[in-house]
Amino acid sequence: MSRSESVRSTGNSVDAFLAAHDPDGSLRRLDPVITAALPGGARRMWEGVLWGGTHQSIIGYGDIEQPRPRGAPVSWFLVGLARQTNHLSLYVHAAEGRDYLSTSYGPRLGRTRVGAASISFRSAADLDLAVLDEMVRHAGRLVEWH
Repeated sequence: MSRSESVRSTGNSVDAFLAAHDPDGSLRRLDPVITAALPGGARRMWEGVLWGGTHQSIIGYGDIEQPRPRGAPVSWFLVGLARQTNHLSLYVHAAEGRDYLSTSYGPRLGRTRVGAASISFRSAADLDLAVLDEMVRHAGRLVEWH
């Protein structure tokens, strides 16, 4: 994939990605929690360049149609998990009213930094996995996914 392509779903193996890019085991610890919270949902790799210009490889859980303020909705994921250079990122594309779930659950998850639809942390050990499960299930109730 060219570094100029926007993020899109690929046919690449999630399990192969986990085997190659999870030195501390954090992704493999979080993957089954998210998968169990969205039973039967898609679990696939998304790769490409995000709006900030960085190339990303994201495990996406639950396919959704994300509305945009202008233009047609885009295919996206409900929850995403990615390894960055110095941290992990969890993306949650669900909101209750005008507030993304990441802003209400992020502080409860443990040692995190919270953005609008993202939560950053150093390792799975920094998170309360019961709260992660609760947040993902909550997202699954708010947004139509498959």
